[in-house]
Amino acid sequence: MKVKLSSSITRPNLVISRFKQIAMHKFAILFLLPILLLSCSKDPSPEDNPPVIPPVTDTMPAQYGTPFTHVVDREDAVIYQVNMRAFSNQGNFQGVITRLDSIKALGANVIYLMPIYPVGKLNAFNSPYCVKNYTTINTEFGTLNDLRMLIDKAHSKEMSVIIDWVSNHTSWDNAWITSHKDWYLQNGSGNIVSPPGMGWNDVAQLNFTNAEMRIAMISAMKYWVYLANVDGFRFDYTDGPPISFWKQAVDTLRNIGTHKLLLLAEGSRTTNFTAGFDYNFGFSFFGNMKSIFSNNTTVKSIDNINTTEYANATNGQQMVRYTTNHDVNGSDGTPLELFGGKPGSMAAFVVAAYMKGVPMIYNGQEVGTPYRLTFPFTSANIDWTLNPDVTAEYKKIIAFRNSSAAIRRGQLVSYSDKDICAFTKEYNGEKVLVFVNLRNKIVDYTLPSMLVNTVWNDAIEGGSVILNEQLSLQPYTYLILK
Repeated sequence: MKVKLSSSITRPNLVISRFKQIAMHKFAILFLLPILLLSCSKDPSPEDNPPVIPPVTDTMPAQYGTPFTHVVDREDAVIYQVNMRAFSNQGNFQGVITRLDSIKALGANVIYLMPIYPVGKLNAFNSPYCVKNYTTINTEFGTLNDLRMLIDKAHSKEMSVIIDWVSNHTSWDNAWITSHKDWYLQNGSGNIVSPPGMGWNDVAQLNFTNAEMRIAMISAMKYWVYLANVDGFRFDYTDGPPISFWKQAVDTLRNIGTHKLLLLAEGSRTTNFTAGFDYNFGFSFFGNMKSIFSNNTTVKSIDNINTTEYANATNGQQMVRYTTNHDVNGSDGTPLELFGGKPGSMAAFVVAAYMKGVPMIYNGQEVGTPYRLTFPFTSANIDWTLNPDVTAEYKKIIAFRNSSAAIRRGQLVSYSDKDICAFTKEYNGEKVLVFVNLRNKIVDYTLPSMLVNTVWNDAIEGGSVILNEQLSLQPYTYLILK
């Protein structure tokens, strides 16, 4: 947690679930699906097919409301993930509406809603990622008017709303199964199959060599931009469908000239950036951070993650970094479990929020929820009265990020060693210096010569700080200087 320093260098007390069947699959199998698809299908590679013409806009419903004109630039986002089933006792859109002021007060400016669509029942187990119909709302969550009200109120509070989208597969009782069997991947016997090699038996794999299916899918995405005035999408399992499909989808969505849309790929392929997404998902960062805490991996390893995850990123494209989400919260553990309780989880979040990328907060982590929100998210709700001290600290961390162009957009220079994550961020004359002790022990850090005898201001607590040759940091503490 944040430490209080004196004005000198010496501050002495400085169920496993199918979230598409276990979050860990995303790390271990991410790159295998294209190979598996080829081995199980007679179709040519999706990448061998040229992109098809994007769907036209005149088939869309009339635009609801006024397109939101204050969508943040991709570098400036603070994303807040809402799992409606666990978010409130109501478990619906209204339950989110009642807490919009709290989300705003936390410092978030982008609300990300998990899937809002009817859930399949055939061969299913109530997964929100088992979509029965792409263009209707799950009555469990409310009505179209409820969704519109949520989005309208979020916009009035200067927050954008993006919705989850599942492109790779549908439920087994989706109408497409009977009306368009050719839209699905089939085995040698002509039977529709689940995503090969994944164990996701509740869903049916779509066939991305089928041009009609691709157009129908992209048209359904656009539908929500017009029907509910959404500000973008978080695309589930982006590493499954081929890049040519995503290029077609992103190009089509970008051609909706009335809207500035934020597009988040939940994938690790760096080619997702070349398809035009604003964001890729920080699987490697999360896994590496866990290893730092549990296996004593060197903190300098984050530097390598920064290099590899940002390959192909241009024009401010960003990684989304997190210390929990709906997948890993249930399968791996809460931030408190994974990152050393309250102080360690806050230290990990500082690195996620400040070093390189945009932060994503999963509902409940800001109150230090000590129990897992396990699939299918119907057995436990968040207790918003927990740990006001944790909430206050998240607010301080996020508020400084929102106030600092250097943190959001600055050039990174790392000075990390095996125990301390240390770096500067500089932009347009503003320079920020960050030290984070990621160990559960006191660490004496030797400063690089260019930082010795420099004078800074404590960006969080205030006061002047003079840096000497050594900095002693208490377990899981951090220091933000400007």
